[in-house]
Amino acid sequence: MKEIAQNIAAIRENMAKAAIACGRDPAEIQLCAASKMNDAERVRYAVEHGVDCCGENRVQELTEKQPKGAYGDKPVHFIGRLQTNKVNKVVGAVDLIQSVDRLPLLECIEKTAEKKNLIQKILLEVNIADEESKAGFSASEVMEICSKMREFPHVRLVGLMAIPPVSQKNGDNLIFFEKMHTLCVDISRKKYDNVIMECLSMGMSDDYEDAIACGSTMIRVGTAIFGRRVYPDKQAPTTEIKK
Repeated sequence: MKEIAQNIAAIRENMAKAAIACGRDPAEIQLCAASKMNDAERVRYAVEHGVDCCGENRVQELTEKQPKGAYGDKPVHFIGRLQTNKVNKVVGAVDLIQSVDRLPLLECIEKTAEKKNLIQKILLEVNIADEESKAGFSASEVMEICSKMREFPHVRLVGLMAIPPVSQKNGDNLIFFEKMHTLCVDISRKKYDNVIMECLSMGMSDDYEDAIACGSTMIRVGTAIFGRRVYPDKQAPTTEIKK
């Protein structure tokens, strides 16, 4: 598994170069290991070699790896599409839910967190390119949700997340990353109750350097850390988004 350690070191170096190039402190940016389809041992090895947190896409994987100590003392985030019937397994089990992409899900998280007597931190997922195939709020919907966050006292909104279109070459997603940064700044200026724009989660294996240049504070990287995922034939996606 030494390749994982080597990959993390290379990513860290690239992150630092990208940050310095745009006048930012590399310490401002966190590396989230997107650990889908990697077992507890491989995830634990990544944690030991320099990632800041881990992100799981699937509830089943989260609940299988967590008791095995896969995440060590690092925060674990949920970064996949979350069904309301599985919210109870995620709320309180993760430090951050990055993928709150619709109002009914937000309402379910609030009710579940109230029952558990805790406050769950979340990000709102933004469909920044308005792609029909992707979930997430539009930019205008995000502003509306932010204005109502006082109605969700058991949820704390701490930022935004986005998955732009799959990039074909460097620079393809700069326009979307810039839009996300502008949206984040605009929300911050509004000073909504129960809203703190401290996390802008954007950038994956193919485009994280561009995301950093546009203000990302967290990149979600899977393939560049663990290698390309091998899907069973019947589950293989048409195009893998390289987290």
